[in-house]
Amino acid sequence: MPRLLEVCVDSFESALAAITGGASRLELCNSLADGGLTPSPGLLIQVQNANTKKIPVFCLIRCRPGNFVYTPEEIEIMKEDTKILRKYGADGIVFGALLPNGDVDMKNSREIVKAAFPLPLTFHRAFDFCRRPTIEIEVIIDLGFTRILTSGKQPNAQLGVKLIKKLMEQVGNRIIIMPGAGINAENIKFIIDNTGANEYHGSFKKVKSLQQEQDSEVKLEGDDRVVHVTDQNLVAQILQILWSE
Repeated sequence: MPRLLEVCVDSFESALAAITGGASRLELCNSLADGGLTPSPGLLIQVQNANTKKIPVFCLIRCRPGNFVYTPEEIEIMKEDTKILRKYGADGIVFGALLPNGDVDMKNSREIVKAAFPLPLTFHRAFDFCRRPTIEIEVIIDLGFTRILTSGKQPNAQLGVKLIKKLMEQVGNRIIIMPGAGINAENIKFIIDNTGANEYHGSFKKVKSLQQEQDSEVKLEGDDRVVHVTDQNLVAQILQILWSE
């Protein structure tokens, strides 16, 4: 079975680059600079219209930046977002919620699972903030998630290979463990060799400078002249490495 590459994108341009580069699946979101937020229905519709290869498009559900401990009102927002994105063509949902003590928020996660049904669900990198990963992974399986995105509780997946491998041995084929965070052409072979995972995740971005039509004293928050977009050639390069190993 060929290994799969999920590419995380936050714009139509990035989605198109990832699809053209050969991505196996998209994680569609908004504002990767904030760690990823819920994408708009309009973005999902346009991406699916351009998705001639019909690769799965999973939508991130995260209503704000910050931690993964949510109020009842925030959960209601995300339930409605889940239903809307499911209606407009999402092929899967990406979500995660925790309690203040670092355990998985079973009650609220179950609400999103119900709202997403029958779509498959990924528990995102909120997992890397769990205090007891080997215990909480069993909770995530029981909730009905089909995969977990994780860096192995480290700043990047290269540093987290030991825990990723341990978790894969623990769960067997009950859930997919997908390494992600900081994966690039230089370290992916190391991650493959030390985890044996079948799915990998990254954004594979390059800097795109934006030309202003004219100088202006008005500035938006942050640097509005530079954006990051997915690099089609880098996606293809990563896939070549995945499939050659």
